[in-house]
Order: sequence, then C-alpha cells, then structure tokens
Amino acid sequence: MSRTLVQPVGQKRLTNVAVVRLRKHGQRFEIACFPNKVLSWRTRVEKDLDEVLQSHTVYSNVSKGVLAKSKELIKAFGTDDQTKICIEILEKGELQVSGKEREAQLSSQFRDIATIVMEKTINPDTRRPYTITMIERLMHEIHFAVDPNLTSKEQALKVIKKLIEHFPIKRAPLRVRFTAPKPNFTGLMEKVAEWNATVISNDISGTQPSIDSKWALGGA
Repeated sequence: MSRTLVQPVGQKRLTNVAVVRLRKHGQRFEIACFPNKVLSWRTRVEKDLDEVLQSHTVYSNVSKGVLAKSKELIKAFGTDDQTKICIEILEKGELQVSGKEREAQLSSQFRDIATIVMEKTINPDTRRPYTITMIERLMHEIHFAVDPNLTSKEQALKVIKKLIEHFPIKRAPLRVRFTAPKPNFTGLMEKVAEWNATVISNDISGTQPSIDSKWALGGA
C-alpha cells in the first residue's frame, strides 16, 4: 500500500524566509519575506513588492505553514485583501530574526553609521576627517547602541551631536554653489556674508554669476 504525504488544508510551508509579525486585535499575523529584503523595502531602496514577499499570503504561523483565516483578517484589518494586509504588516510589523542574524545586522548598521559620521565630520585641529577605526572607537566610548528601528542617517546625526559634546570633533563644512542673475548678484554676496560662509571662488562672467563657498555647520 503506497503512502502519500498529505499537507493539511490551510497550511503552506516555506523555508529560508524572513518572517515579519504583527499582533492586532489579539491575533498574530505573519508574512514570509525574502531574507535581507525587509529593510530594503522600509528604506525605500526596494520598491517592487514581489521582490520582498515570498507570496502575497498572510499566515497565523509561517513556520508551521498555517494560513490566517479570512474572518480573522476582516476582523483585524477590515478587509481580506491579502496584498493590502501584507503591505501593512511589512510596514508596521516586527522582523523576526535569530540571535546571530540580529547581531550581524546590528554590526553592519554600526559600521554604516560610523561611515556616515566619518564623512560628515572633521578633526578641528588638523581639518581632516577621522579614520573609520577612530570613529568606531569614539562611538564605543560614548556607549552608543544601534536602534534597528531608526535609519543609519538618523542615528549618525545623533551620534555627531553626542561626540561634539565630548571630543574634539566638528561638522565638516558644507560646500555650496550659489547662482543668481547679474542684477541680484550683489544681494547674493551679502547673504553669503551674513551666513558666515567662506567664499572659495566666484565667477561673474555670463548671465548667471556663481559663488563657490564652504558653509560651516554649527550643529547636526
């Protein structure tokens, strides 16, 4: 007598997935995503939903392959449109990762934040950027901890403010080019002076004179 493996109705098993979970109205809802794609979606790097979702399906338990019931979806979300619900879970849910995966993600984001800090700051004594190794060491000294719910840029700006309080470090000047019609050029020069910008060069030839300047930023 032959044996056939029968998968129960309402179950659909997936492997090698990133699970995003959202609890709503006392129920747990999950979606199965491709690894490393959830954060790309949330930071708008990835815009194709099909590149993020393994299927447009809402589960009550991804690991067991248990699908969410239609009546539960309607009660919690006001609809049983699987794609719309998947998007809401993707945006608001909590990404489930193992301890090692979380550690690797936090380490990678710590490095990203340090890189942004390095690019936006200088040593005021040498007028040169610190090395990435030095920035990471200073971040450890102020006991900085990565928040996975914030972007690297948001956290980098907070880190810069904190570092300025404790170490000889300042924002790198922003290089800006201003252009204006000739009749307004004199007024533009006056404004640049008011902003305490350092004029590197200017070009008053042509119909659109320009000013290259360095603009010192006092804060993050």
